[in-house]
Amino acid sequence: MQQEDRVIMSGFRDEDGEIEQSLRPKTLRGYIGQRAVKDSLNIYIEAARKRRDALDHMLLYGPPGLGKTTLACIVAAEMGQNIRITSGPAIERPGDLASILTNLSAGDVLFIDEIHRLSRSVEEVLYPAMEDYALDIMIGKGPSARAIRLDLPRFTLVGATTRAGLLSAPLRDRFGILFRLELYTTEELAQIVAHSAGVLRIDADPDGLLEVARRSRGTPRIVNRMLKRVRDYAQVRADGRITLRVAREALDMLAVDELGLDRVDRAMLMTMMQKFGGGPVGLDTLAATTGEDATTIEDVYEPYLLQLGFVMRTPRGRVCLPAAYEHLGMPLDTPAPGDEQLSLLDEPTHGGE
Repeated sequence: MQQEDRVIMSGFRDEDGEIEQSLRPKTLRGYIGQRAVKDSLNIYIEAARKRRDALDHMLLYGPPGLGKTTLACIVAAEMGQNIRITSGPAIERPGDLASILTNLSAGDVLFIDEIHRLSRSVEEVLYPAMEDYALDIMIGKGPSARAIRLDLPRFTLVGATTRAGLLSAPLRDRFGILFRLELYTTEELAQIVAHSAGVLRIDADPDGLLEVARRSRGTPRIVNRMLKRVRDYAQVRADGRITLRVAREALDMLAVDELGLDRVDRAMLMTMMQKFGGGPVGLDTLAATTGEDATTIEDVYEPYLLQLGFVMRTPRGRVCLPAAYEHLGMPLDTPAPGDEQLSLLDEPTHGGE
């Protein structure tokens, strides 16, 4: 099963357009969760407004689906400024970035999603723009070439990434504000799904909504998507109301268990237990065995399994912990891998953290 087939994947889909636009909070007060981030942002935004200055450049990082784009839009709204949204892969050449920067007004927010995917040549143009609010442009070629510097308005760059470790040190150091977004608690997701159900006019019991929240892997984007799928089930197989029984039946049909694990999560854990004695297993070996991309395993599956205490990273690879055995009903005395399997574990890349 590929990542695109997962109901509980945290990546963005076309069907999310309605959800993303209608359910996103518009203010920090309406933003649920991430309390430490909100408290700090309140201070930074108020201070910038009192100085009548642009907010410092900000980097948001963490697993996908936690609200990085929403926070960037809120920052622009709280500052009373416009926001320009783009992504790292969309900015292919320095000229593309120069065009965006020269069209910004004073105080505007520029949001770059997946900023770690910017090319090195584009990054070089971004450095003086972030630090000196200036744009260096080369005119002409050969001996007659000369550089000119264009002044830019003071703007706020908000970068978002799911892989902060891939950011170059010079780029990362130019951000004055850095926030890591954490996975949400069940209580926070329950508030989010209750608000979403109200906006979408879904008839639901609190217990039914809580069950959806419990199985949503700590991710707001997933809880909103699963709410829609449970709503569909309730309309076809029930009387249209999401009760606890209806929610459980719908989520069981989607193969999402009581902890939010789906078929892919369980297949990955079972592979580690049955074929490799619980590990350690190198990331590349695990990817080849399960048929999933190594980056997908690292970015989509692992964060939640680590939070549950089902998997641990070691210098030699991933290891299944007792809680995973208990959840899947597997005996802890699963045979250890033989010598031939051990030879697969010592991989030069992706082995540990």
